[in-house]
Amino acid sequence: MRGAWRNIVPVAAALQFALASCSTPQRLPAVPQELSSQAMQSLGPIRFLVSRESATFAAEARNSLEREKQWLLSQGRGGELPPAYYLAISGGGDNGAYGAGFLNGWSATGARPQFKVVTGISTGALIAPFAFLGPKYDYVLERVYTTTAQKGIFKKRGLRSALFGDALADTAPLARVIASYVTPEFLQEIAAERGKGRVLLVGTTNLDSMEPVIWDMTAIASSADSRALALFRSILLASASIPGAFPPVMIDVNINGVSYQEMHVDGGTVAQVFLYPPSLSLAGSPQRKRVLYIIRNARLDADWASTERRTMSIAMRSIDSMIRTQGIGDLYRIYTTSQRDGIEFNLTYIPSTFNTPHREQFDTAYMQSLYKVAFDEAKAGPRWDKYPPGLEAPVNANQ
Repeated sequence: MRGAWRNIVPVAAALQFALASCSTPQRLPAVPQELSSQAMQSLGPIRFLVSRESATFAAEARNSLEREKQWLLSQGRGGELPPAYYLAISGGGDNGAYGAGFLNGWSATGARPQFKVVTGISTGALIAPFAFLGPKYDYVLERVYTTTAQKGIFKKRGLRSALFGDALADTAPLARVIASYVTPEFLQEIAAERGKGRVLLVGTTNLDSMEPVIWDMTAIASSADSRALALFRSILLASASIPGAFPPVMIDVNINGVSYQEMHVDGGTVAQVFLYPPSLSLAGSPQRKRVLYIIRNARLDADWASTERRTMSIAMRSIDSMIRTQGIGDLYRIYTTSQRDGIEFNLTYIPSTFNTPHREQFDTAYMQSLYKVAFDEAKAGPRWDKYPPGLEAPVNANQ
């Protein structure tokens, strides 16, 4: 043991010297905790701090209902409200090919509904705006998730940048992909849907405050502020920015004339999928049929593999395990909320029979295979699980 420590000391000293001699990425001061609720106020109610702004979220939910009622009246459709369909799309990296294929296969049946609310996290956030606007954008989902290669998403950085920078890779390629589709005209289409009471929500994680943030992308798209387009793009990029692998997205904030920055990363850091905070209850809302569809861009069965007895192998396997169980926990939370609020629960996920080799992240052949499996499954008539994994229909004791 002493010999081992003697070998480590010079290495540690060299590393300390290297750290001292290398510059790290700079940033503006983080928003002080006591001022965080004031951030972005100049753009209006465009986001919600989940852990402490449930009342604001509830108020905006009521506002969306009023917009829907007014739009229906303008179309001569008064009286009973039509069914409300909700879509929640999870994270999952290149497994987003499942969600893309499933949505497109669902469109092919002619039975895919228009969703009142669409939510997305990580790769689900990249899918969500196109799912929100409907089948006319199915071609984008197919193109992105069947033709994009790794170099179209990120560029690996050198060892020096990986050690002393903010991530292992540069996501400039992904930012360019987002910008090519999220145009001023695209935002106008989303803004028009807000006028009908529809809502598009994307989740990120604020690393400074270590809390989830829900962004109302329909409100941002409707803003007349000149920063709206850049902010919309940045949020999509941030929601898909895996900490450590991809750089965080720095969002500029000005409060009382003082400039700050917030550090936002992948929403999957705190949740794999979401609908709305459980603190929001639909009790007292107008009676209507409510149906939720969840697309989980992952397998839910245990993904067995022999783990090497090495530090990184053990650490990465443990992280994968936490992500899997976190995702299942999210499904149980949403299921409980949906049962309380009278929402029909429907879940789809990557089948355990899918076994195409996954050679690297954003492996084009893998995504093409997964897209086809999902497309064919949905086109044949989507089959939905009515319960989270491990939970079955209750048995009547009197039977």
